[in-house]
Amino acid sequence: MYQLDWSSIPGALPFLWQGMKISLEITLVAIAAGIFWGTILALMRLSPVRALSLLATGYVSLFRSIPLVMVLLWFFLVVPTLLRDVLGLSHATDLRLASAMVGFALFEAAYYSEIMRAGIQSVSRGQAQAALALGMRPLQAMWLVVLPQAFRNMLPLLLTQAIILFQDTSLVYVSALADFFGAAYKVGDRDGRLVEMLLFAGAVYFVICSAASFAVRRFQRRLAA
Repeated sequence: MYQLDWSSIPGALPFLWQGMKISLEITLVAIAAGIFWGTILALMRLSPVRALSLLATGYVSLFRSIPLVMVLLWFFLVVPTLLRDVLGLSHATDLRLASAMVGFALFEAAYYSEIMRAGIQSVSRGQAQAALALGMRPLQAMWLVVLPQAFRNMLPLLLTQAIILFQDTSLVYVSALADFFGAAYKVGDRDGRLVEMLLFAGAVYFVICSAASFAVRRFQRRLAA
């Protein structure tokens, strides 16, 4: 029978930490860019201008209908070529991290836009009408009155989506990028202890995501109170 041997884990911790930093970097960039672009998409979908609404709807429908791993693979093949042509970069330049960030940000924006659209629609229309009655322009009313309330209403969902995003960063293995999961896989394959390293990686993901989910639930209860 297979005998578990955890002795390779302590020596692999520095390498795993480097992978974890890549996972966290992708997560943070994708959250910031995804929420920013997702908010714009939500406003476009709610716009009375039909062309903007149709454009945003098509974008959201496209990215929500395609598997994330396929999106990452496409961006891994396309983004480096575009950046090298536009910026004149050398073919030796490693653009895997940049392509992963772009892919995650654009993909997650489709999901964040739906969250933000629901948040905007949850704010009473009387709030915007009162802001307009006070002399604010429509954009000012949206930026100063509606969006702050929408973010407050949707913050637990935004944080939950961030946890899912952190889990999904393991899919960057398609570009051979050494994130936390990729680093664990490489160490396990090198040392012949793949089972132990994958079990350890799963335990780390479980602890981090469980703690984050518990924090989100407590935060949600505080908002409700």
